Formats: sequence, C-alpha cells, structure tokens
Amino acid sequence: MPRTRWSILYRGPLSSCNYACDYCPFAKTKNTRAELEDDRIRLERFVSWASSRQDREIGVLFTPWGEGLIRRYYREELARLSRSPHVYRVAIQTNLSFKDTSWFDDADLDALALWTTWHPTQSSLEDFARKCDALSARGVRHSVGVVGLRDAFDDIEALRARLSDDVYLWINAYKREPGYYNEEDLERLGQIDPLFRYNALRHPSMGATCRAGASSFTVDGDGDVRRCHFIKDVIGNIYDEHFDAALRERACVNDTCGCHIGYIHMDQLALYPVFGDGLLERIPASPVWREPALKRAQLDAVKARFPRSPLP
Repeated sequence: MPRTRWSILYRGPLSSCNYACDYCPFAKTKNTRAELEDDRIRLERFVSWASSRQDREIGVLFTPWGEGLIRRYYREELARLSRSPHVYRVAIQTNLSFKDTSWFDDADLDALALWTTWHPTQSSLEDFARKCDALSARGVRHSVGVVGLRDAFDDIEALRARLSDDVYLWINAYKREPGYYNEEDLERLGQIDPLFRYNALRHPSMGATCRAGASSFTVDGDGDVRRCHFIKDVIGNIYDEHFDAALRERACVNDTCGCHIGYIHMDQLALYPVFGDGLLERIPASPVWREPALKRAQLDAVKARFPRSPLP
C-alpha cells in the first residue's frame, strides 16, 4: 500500500528581511540574536520530526515571513531534510540574496527546490537572472516569480526574455486595489504566465472542499497545526503522538481564497494535476509557458473558466 503523502507549509518565528519592498510589512525588520537562536531551535526540532516520519511521503515548503537562506542554519537544515529518503520535496520561498552556495553540495538536488521571487526595486534584473542561471547550471530546481505591479510590466516581460526557457515565471496579482487589472492587462500578463488568471481571482471558497487540513497543512514554530495560513484555528500539534487523527477534509470557512498556497488545494479548481510533483515549488508539470501551442490552449482554458475581469 502506498504511503500517505503530506504537503506541509512551515513558518517559524523568523521575521527579519534584508529587502525593503514598499508593499511588504516585514521589509527591513531585524530579529535580535536571541530571537534568531529561538527560531533555529524550533526549525531544527521541526526538521528532526519531519525526518523521523518515515511512515509518510513528505513535502515541505518553508514560507518564512523573512528571508531564511541568508541564515546558515536554514541552509543546513534544508540540506539535511532533503536527504531523508521519504521526503520527496524540500522547497523554500527566497529572494536569492544569499551568497553561500556550498550547501547545495550537501543537499539531495532531486528533492530540493527553490521558490524564488524577483523584487525589481531591490535587485537588478541582470543580477537576479545570473543567479537563476547559476541555479540551472547546478541542477537546482526552481521557479521564478514577481508581483504584477503595473509599473513593473515592462520589467516582467524583460525578465521572461532573459530567463532560460526551462524556467517557469509566475506572476502574483496585486489585489490591494479593486479593479487594478483591466482585460488588456490580464491578457498581457497571461501571455507570460498562462496561470495568471487563477491568481488574479479571489475564488469563492465558503463551504468548498479543500485538501488543506487533510493531506496539506501548516505548522508553526510551536508545532501547532492549522489547515492553512488563512484559517487561524489550531487543529492539533505535530509533537502530539496522535495528531494525525485531526487530519480530515473540512469545508472552507472563508468567503474567498486568493493566494496560490491556499487556492491550489481547492478541489473544484483541479490544480493538483496541473502542478504534479511541482506543487510546492510552483512549477507546472507541463511546460505551458514554453510551448506556444500548449500555452495558447492553457490560456484559452483559463479564460473560459474566468471570462471576465476577475477582480471586482
């Protein structure tokens, strides 16, 4: 009998970031040495637990509020977790500002992946693209993303042209302003990321079935388990020997779901086959961004599902 597969999102107390993006509340914050030590201890405990759960296939996406990979203990723990034979994926959200790449030598690159994000106000396109080239040359699986701000449209197109064809470039919709995108914007960005319309929509979710809380769940630095980052109710704790009993499908209690790491688990959207084993690092199973025919077909399918501008 195949082992149950868990997709886990881990977010410890780390909140410091070395970037200063205007839209981010965690920009240029700084943890104290004691806070970083506390974060390290909690991270090591979680990795030890995940490494020990050999009765499950486990994938982990680290979603720190700050930048984790500029910390040596994050690099070391990701490499350690990637070497566990039952761990099929270890991924982390990162701005690629870390300098040390020697930790890749200690990681299982079949399991490791990076969810990278370019911040045009913090890093030049060429510097970021060179780092992506280095990842590709080293065999490090990665996706690239950027926030779809209107004044960044030209930069986003330039980044797509600069990146290797093998790299998926996703775009996160800016949702703080209702009606931010018109149909022309959606079409333009959809030519770069055929899945952009999924992200540009706040999907109606109240009462909908979702794998969050069943085969996917979040864990914080205390080990507390929640269905996802957007529902605050604690349903268990991983350090409780019998916490598995709390995992089951539940109807969503939120009106809408507008974040990729949330709506991707909604049954009605059927996105699991779209991403396959690239679910955690946000890489589609089929290169819809690379093959014109596939890209056109995917974009037409998304437009058929969401025929009008998805934002109110």
